Amino acid sequence: MLSKKVEDAINKQIVAEIYSAYLYLGMAAYFEAEALKGFAQWLKAQAFEELYHAIKFYDFINARGGRVVLGAIDEPPKNWDSPIAAFKAAHDHEVKVTGMINALVDIAQSEKDKATESFLTWYVDEQVEEEEQTIDVVNNLKIMKDAPGGLFMMDQKLGQRAYIWPGAAVAAAK
Repeated sequence: MLSKKVEDAINKQIVAEIYSAYLYLGMAAYFEAEALKGFAQWLKAQAFEELYHAIKFYDFINARGGRVVLGAIDEPPKNWDSPIAAFKAAHDHEVKVTGMINALVDIAQSEKDKATESFLTWYVDEQVEEEEQTIDVVNNLKIMKDAPGGLFMMDQKLGQRAYIWPGAAVAAAK
């Protein structure tokens, strides 16, 4: 059974994960408008991943006998000054989410909730990957500066990203 403190914190994290998806979908819309469909594809895949993170939290609360309570989702920004500004914002957002996950671990530890602490290990590891992926894009954009050919190549590369919902193949086989 989850303590009220842990349950409330995870419910807030569900909202944060859904906001992350909304933010990345907003960024995808920005890139679509800029005719950078590969960047948009990468961000749409990222939005799906963030929704999966929210569902994992949702399922965990239910598995532990808690009650999921969804809150309001803030409106994300609509425009960025450049592709690099958008990905810097994505990286900054991931750093913020890392802090939120770390705070959840601290709460689980203070509540002596080993099951939640164990569950959160996956998110701690995931955030290392999330921060690395976004900073890699920022660094690549810095290297190419304003070279249109570089932006075209980056758009092509990012457009290859697909997201397959974990468990989708298992669910389809049933």
